[in-house]
Amino acid sequence: MAKWPKGVRAVACALREDLWTTSPEPPSRARRPGWLDWRPALALPLALVAVLLLILNANDYMFDYQLSKDLGFVLACVQSVGLVVALYRPVPAWWATTLATFVAAQSLADTRFAMPFPWSHGGIGVQAAVLFLVALRVRVRASVTVLVISSLSGLVCLLNPPRTSYYQDADVAIPVFVAVTAIGAALRGRAVARTRLVEQEELTAEERARRTLLEERNRIARELHDVVAHHMSVISIQAQVAPHLVENPSEELKENLAGIRENAVEALTELRQVLGVLRSEDPLSGTVRHAPQPTLDRLDDLFGNVRGAGLTVTRHTSGDPLPLSPGVELSAFRIVQEALSNAIRHAPGADVRVEIGYRPAGVTVRITNTAPDGPAPAPPGAGHGLLGMRERTAMLGGELATGPTPDGGWEVTAILPVQPPAAPTEPAEDTP
Repeated sequence: MAKWPKGVRAVACALREDLWTTSPEPPSRARRPGWLDWRPALALPLALVAVLLLILNANDYMFDYQLSKDLGFVLACVQSVGLVVALYRPVPAWWATTLATFVAAQSLADTRFAMPFPWSHGGIGVQAAVLFLVALRVRVRASVTVLVISSLSGLVCLLNPPRTSYYQDADVAIPVFVAVTAIGAALRGRAVARTRLVEQEELTAEERARRTLLEERNRIARELHDVVAHHMSVISIQAQVAPHLVENPSEELKENLAGIRENAVEALTELRQVLGVLRSEDPLSGTVRHAPQPTLDRLDDLFGNVRGAGLTVTRHTSGDPLPLSPGVELSAFRIVQEALSNAIRHAPGADVRVEIGYRPAGVTVRITNTAPDGPAPAPPGAGHGLLGMRERTAMLGGELATGPTPDGGWEVTAILPVQPPAAPTEPAEDTP
């Protein structure tokens, strides 16, 4: 048996996908339009219209079309119910209303009245409404297919018209069907375009947030390079000096210390290479890049610059200052710096209070500003301030809390431990 041509099979598959389905559209399509949420509210007025059309169509079928009361009432009910069902399942509802119209037209053998054929008075309204709802829910290809089948079914009925007086309404019904289908397809296309635009904006926002996060982590890595490089340099120097501090050191000790120094130098070289790649696009000058990383001892210089910008800053220190690791010192300074920058941008004219609390377990940094004197101008672009604070705190295993104050200001509180949490190690395997 010969196979169907590829083009014919493609058309058949497309028709089956469009017409033999109870779902309004494939799940892979864009998210459903917002007007569908109003269907429960639309169902009641549409049901009232369906009742009126039921009375009108039943009267046409039983008196004008001279159908039996049972058949005429059943066909009218199918069309009216199909109008309401089209809100939820448009394609099955269209099949039902189209078949009801076709059966009514084929059952008409003779009549004494001049009436529209093959659609009754109410049949045109029902079919037009169903076609409109179909066009709102399915793709354009399916809407065109449904329109063509509806029109052809009416034209087929005109091939065997009643023998008595009648007038054809195809010249009125078909243009109406084309118009409502075009309107429905246009509205659906507009809704799909808006939905895709919203999805693209969401993807863009997610991508922007991801890029901002990576940029901030990159900046933190560049800043911590000097801290790590300092420790690696100290290890290398200590490994080189250690043999001279021991009287008659053994060859094994010399070899181990030489290996430590070699590994430290190699690690430092690789670290500088990686950081060189990270800094390849750094717009800062070389002098600024290689400047010493700031610590809490330099907060007074920072406050002087901020006061020059018109911000009132006060400082309060509690507890006995304790030695902190360079990473904690750097992160605490950057958190204060970012908080003051946010206050300048978002709270012009506010009073800022910076509290540094030393505890045995770590240091607490709290920055609070009062309400601004007036509305702050919108800052250009997306800021990294809160994101950078959160990343630095999480890196050290600390806690960060931000939020508005009762008087309309803003508060940032960071708790940084003295030592960052140790990285988890793999459990040692049992040896026999």
